Amino acid sequence: MSNTLVMKFGGTSVGSAPAIRQLVAITRAAQADWPRVIVIVSAMSGVTDTLLKGAAQAAAGDESVPDRLAEQLRARHNATLDELAGEGQAADARAVIDGLLGEFHALCHAVRVLGEASPRALDTIASFGERMSAPLVTAALNAAGLPAAAVDSARVVVTDAVYQSATPDMDATAARAAEVLEPLLAAGRVPVVTGFIGATPAGVVTTLGRGGSDFSAAIFGVALGAAEVWIWTDVNGVMTADPRIVPEARTLPVLTFREISELAFYGAKVLHPKTIRPVVERRAALWVKNTFNPGGPATRVIPDNGHAAGSVRSVTAFRGQCILTLEGRGMLGIPGIAARTFAAVARTGTSVAMISQASSEQSICFVVPCPSTAAVVRALEDEFRLELARRDIDSITSSPESAVVTVVGAGMKHTPGIAGKIFSALGQAGVNVAAIAQGSSECSISLVVAAADADAAVRAVHTLVQTD
Repeated sequence: MSNTLVMKFGGTSVGSAPAIRQLVAITRAAQADWPRVIVIVSAMSGVTDTLLKGAAQAAAGDESVPDRLAEQLRARHNATLDELAGEGQAADARAVIDGLLGEFHALCHAVRVLGEASPRALDTIASFGERMSAPLVTAALNAAGLPAAAVDSARVVVTDAVYQSATPDMDATAARAAEVLEPLLAAGRVPVVTGFIGATPAGVVTTLGRGGSDFSAAIFGVALGAAEVWIWTDVNGVMTADPRIVPEARTLPVLTFREISELAFYGAKVLHPKTIRPVVERRAALWVKNTFNPGGPATRVIPDNGHAAGSVRSVTAFRGQCILTLEGRGMLGIPGIAARTFAAVARTGTSVAMISQASSEQSICFVVPCPSTAAVVRALEDEFRLELARRDIDSITSSPESAVVTVVGAGMKHTPGIAGKIFSALGQAGVNVAAIAQGSSECSISLVVAAADADAAVRAVHTLVQTD
């Protein structure tokens, strides 16, 4: 088994001097058991949003706001450095931060002149958060007597040129990882690597999508053959529900890859969905832990074993969704209606969260983010203009804002009565269900409810949760 451990720390885990001290303590403890430790860091909490706000203001013609934001970021990072490291360890980090904020100023000026920020420019601007965080954390580790070196993952992670949601070339990345990281590990140093970032073969910076630091941890875990990947966040592992909605929510000690994939897609913010695939393929152990309670409850994610007990494991709400419905008696038995429907949706670049179709084939309903509703309706009206004129399709309608409540449990398909219990619990809570869908894996059941009923629905279903 590999003796390599990859640890990823999210934005709140590097968001302040006390949080970074926790990171240092966790790294020191990990080194007692793991000869090779790699640390992946996100931007300090809120920094990426600040950078993108500056770009948006520049595109709108305002250069004063980006300059003010840059000074705020400089002050925040320098104040944190002052608390964590002496001038000797902090000097290199300050120089990097100053250089990046200078580049931010130059890019925002270019964006203002052009009047727009391209996806390529936004990727570069968004990358500055992690690129300032890594040298800061490196300085803190060095000041604490843990030899470390900051590594810009743009030197290591090779991706395609799909800006804002790039996909890594794992073979090329593994070769770069061996070249860049192995010498540091052999020298006993902790590589502190920027999450979220990659670069094309030509060296143009890309990002892996929001939340992509989780993905980075998985990429480096696979590239270096790590035995385990630990995701450090600000909650005690993966919870049975959002504790802000359900105060009695508790940590799930074990989840399958399929369960956590469903939760990630349907609104649980613990793991980035792309994180799952490379780790499951490598079959490395994946843990979700709390930076601020390192000895507390945690979740281990295991491969699907096909023998999970039949129970509800977790429930989540995916908000800001709207139901679109195509309805008409003339749709009955006409081939290709569904294919044309979703081809039209795809042309708008909209992701569909859920689909439900009546067995009579007289209606199709599906769920999309509310901000996309108008564009999707226009695309459908254009696609089916002849059918609408002939009244084969009577209407294309959208609902008010709704929420998709998803109930997850890998063993539910083996257990009769789960769906009945869910609907009974919702009925007792007075929650009306507008649409239903069950995945072919039978690992999840999704229900659409009115936005105002989302919290009540989550609390009602949570009474059925079993963690063991």
